[in-house]
Amino acid sequence: MLHQYLVHQPAATIHIPTYPIPSNFLRTVTTLSLTSQKRRGKKITMVTAYDFPSAMHVQRANIDMILVGDSAAMVELGYDTTQPITLDQMIHHCQAVYRGVQASMNRSHDENPKKPLLVGDMPFGTYEYNEVDIALRNAYRMVKEGGVDAVKLEGGSDRRAEAIKHLVDGGVAVMGHIGLTPQAISVIGGFRAQGRTAARARELVDQALRLQDAGAFAIVLECVPANVARAVTDTLEIPTIGIGAGNGTSGQVLVYHDMLGMMSHPHHEEFMPKFCKSFAQVGHAITKGLDDFKKEVEGGTFPGDDEYSPYIMNEHERTLFDTMLERDAVERERKKQQAEQKLKQADEYEQLSLYGGKD
Repeated sequence: MLHQYLVHQPAATIHIPTYPIPSNFLRTVTTLSLTSQKRRGKKITMVTAYDFPSAMHVQRANIDMILVGDSAAMVELGYDTTQPITLDQMIHHCQAVYRGVQASMNRSHDENPKKPLLVGDMPFGTYEYNEVDIALRNAYRMVKEGGVDAVKLEGGSDRRAEAIKHLVDGGVAVMGHIGLTPQAISVIGGFRAQGRTAARARELVDQALRLQDAGAFAIVLECVPANVARAVTDTLEIPTIGIGAGNGTSGQVLVYHDMLGMMSHPHHEEFMPKFCKSFAQVGHAITKGLDDFKKEVEGGTFPGDDEYSPYIMNEHERTLFDTMLERDAVERERKKQQAEQKLKQADEYEQLSLYGGKD
C-alpha cells in the first residue's frame, strides 16, 4: 500500500526534509577521513605539539593531526630518553594542547577552520602489562582527562596487538608505531634505524598487518629504509605516517622543535636528526630578541616614557599623590637608609666569604 501511494501521488506531495551540514563538520579530521585521504592519494600531515602556544600554531597551519608525543620528555623536560615521562605528565601536556586547539579555532578568521585529530602517546609503562585492562584504564584517562581523540602505542608484537584490540573494543581509537620505537631504547640499544635486513624488513610488514588486524587506524613508521616503508604502505589499507622513512608513506610527522629550529643558535647548532629538515630558524630569532631586550633594558631605552608606558594618572590625581608623598617624605627616607645599611652589611658578609664562598 505504501509503495502504491508513493508511486501514484505527485512528486510534489512527497517531502523529504533536508538539514544543512555545518561547515566546520566537513573540516573535522577523523580516523575515517584519514583513510579516505590515503585512498585519494592526498598526503597526510602530522606535527607534535606539547603546549598551548604550539598547538595554536599547528592548528592555524591546518595540519591534519597533532601528536602530543612522549618526546616531550626530551624536548620539553630535558631527559635523555622518552622513558621517564609519566601518565600524569602526558595528560597535563594533552590538556594544554587541547585548549590550544580550541582557542585557536575560536579565534580563527578562517570560515572553515580545520579541527585536527589529536593523538596522545601512551607513555612507557602504561600499556605493556599482560593484564590489558590496565592499558584500557590508562587510555580512558588520556581520552577523558587529556581530551585526545586517539592514543598511540609502540611495538608490533602479538601482545601489543592484543592490547590494541582491547582498546579498540573498549571504544578508544589507536595509532600503532613500529620501526624505531624510542620507548624500547634499552632493548634495541639506542636510537638506530630498523628493518635494514631482508628478515627484519619482512618482520615489519608482518607487524604492520598484525596491528591493522587488531584495529589500529594508522601506523607510524620510524627510521626504516624508504623501500621498506613503501612496501608496508602498499600492503596496508590504513595510512602510514613516516618519520625518517622516505616519501612512500601516506604522510609525514616531525617534531615541532626540530622542524622549526627552536634550539638553533647563530653561533652553534644543536644536534639534529638526519631525517629532519629545518623549515625555519626560530632559535635565531629568539636569541636576537632576548639579546635586544637585554641591551635596551640595560641601556635605559626600554620601555621609555611614552610608547610602552600607556597607563597615566590625570592631573588632579597626580597632584594628590605628590602631596601624599610629601607628608611622610622624611620617614620614608629614614626607612630607606635603614634598609640600605642592612643590604650593605649583607653585601660585606658575602664579600668576606663568611658563607663559604670564594674570596
